[in-house]
Amino acid sequence: DGKIYDAYVIYPKNHISEANFVEYFVYQIMPDILENKCGYKLCIYGRDIYPGEDTVSAIEKRMQRSRRLIILLTHQLINCKEDTYDQHIALYNALIQNDTKVILLEMERIGTYGKLQESLRFIIKQQGTIKWKEQHTVHPQSPNSKFWKQVRYHMPLTLKSS
Repeated sequence: DGKIYDAYVIYPKNHISEANFVEYFVYQIMPDILENKCGYKLCIYGRDIYPGEDTVSAIEKRMQRSRRLIILLTHQLINCKEDTYDQHIALYNALIQNDTKVILLEMERIGTYGKLQESLRFIIKQQGTIKWKEQHTVHPQSPNSKFWKQVRYHMPLTLKSS
């Protein structure tokens, strides 16, 4: 299908204290589970898009080469006044061009979705979110936990057996 990534990951990139866990999750936990243990290939901004690259075109190219979009929902992402460019492009691709499936990971209790932009509310209404509650489990790093099983259910089939 010409795709090189199984998923492009969108997360809040502002470096504030609450984002520390999110960054740890994006750079450590997700690659460990989805890439190392399940055989997926993720595209993560800051790891797979390099300094000096034209960010806008790099983001667009990487998204076009991804089978899924994973958006980490956090209060920071919701309360951000301006949409991040990758989020804007991702939602456009998912809703208007209807060519990429979105996986929404609710990283913290969001409560009401009223503050979310309409496009995200639409996706949530259609398919819901996968809620991260791993702090309550014994093995958050286990690919067999309920959370990771739900994520894998929405991911494309891998060629490599997991």
